[in-house]
Amino acid sequence: MNWFKGFAKTAIAAAIVSGTAYAQDIKIGYNADMSGSGVAELGISGRWGFEAAIEDINKAGGILGRKVVGVIRDDLGTPPKSIQNMTELIDNEKVSAVVGPANSGNALAWLHLPQQKKIPVVVPIATGSEITTRYANDAQNYLFRISMVDREQSALLAAYAVKHSAGKKIAVLADSTGYGQGGTKDATAILELHGVKPVAVEKFGPKDTDITSQLSKIKAAGADTVIVYGLADGTAQVLRSMEKINYLPTTLGAWGNLSSLFPKMTGAKLSEHLIMAASTTEDTNAKTKALGERVRKNFPTLTTFPCAAQSYDSVMLLAAAMKQANSTDGPKVAAALENLQGVEGVIKTYNKPFTKTMHEGLSVSDFYLARWKGDTVVKFEDSVTKGFQPADFKK
Repeated sequence: MNWFKGFAKTAIAAAIVSGTAYAQDIKIGYNADMSGSGVAELGISGRWGFEAAIEDINKAGGILGRKVVGVIRDDLGTPPKSIQNMTELIDNEKVSAVVGPANSGNALAWLHLPQQKKIPVVVPIATGSEITTRYANDAQNYLFRISMVDREQSALLAAYAVKHSAGKKIAVLADSTGYGQGGTKDATAILELHGVKPVAVEKFGPKDTDITSQLSKIKAAGADTVIVYGLADGTAQVLRSMEKINYLPTTLGAWGNLSSLFPKMTGAKLSEHLIMAASTTEDTNAKTKALGERVRKNFPTLTTFPCAAQSYDSVMLLAAAMKQANSTDGPKVAAALENLQGVEGVIKTYNKPFTKTMHEGLSVSDFYLARWKGDTVVKFEDSVTKGFQPADFKK
């Protein structure tokens, strides 16, 4: 990981303000981990997508005739630093909106700040369900998201598992963290909606290197499909343990496995065995391909492309809301976000992505499956995915 640490230091040295700001400029903050934890790679990818969107907006004349400046902060993957960054962005930098963070725990630590100060936030990476619902009953909720919510990912993975498994022999294996156990809860609940009970439910420690005992139980239960909830390093250990006992069932995982750490730990051939949820990949359309090429100029080893795409679209939605509101005033921008039409993103065209009661801009109907091919992530399709119908996605 030395290459990553070196890159992160360079990125953070430059990540104070991405342009010279003047009083009349519109500032948008970016607050995410870019050096401190396992999701730093996602935060860096998001940063470059964030800056690409601002560049495009300014080339088109800015917002309301004013230049947009990105104010970037690294939260080091820790809640205290993330809170400090948000306070600084809102109170000192006077940003009109914020994009971030990468870690759900960090978001949950500071949600009250933008809510109290009436500053719209669009979350482009973190997936914790409570982020957009904690203040759903307030007169105005200032938290929005363009990312892959955990429950929606589970709906996709469960739909594939149920249709692909001939005997509905599905197991769930998750790490013992809150993330993993939340995934287990979602997966078992959604499988129940399909009338399926897992043949086995097992867990492992996030730092475990040998998971053969749990996998042997799953194998003995006859599972031909396993849904795994873990971050890239944990899921990599699951696949390495599968290989040890010569048991390679259909294996499904969440989008955190887009991190380059996964294929580095498994090797190129074994990495292809995991099928993952994704919101987009670089090979989806001409816009994603173009954005991928731009981001790679700054981040040549990019693997977490969806983070760049989701951050790009987050900024574009904020810009559209400011234009529609004819203002950068927080309450007016938040209200406009709930009434947008025809906003062109790279993932899709957003037609009323948010409503007063629903602040999730992406859902399972926007997601698809992907897998590693060498050092890139590509869309995965087979007869099951081609036959999906809306009714297959139970949640």
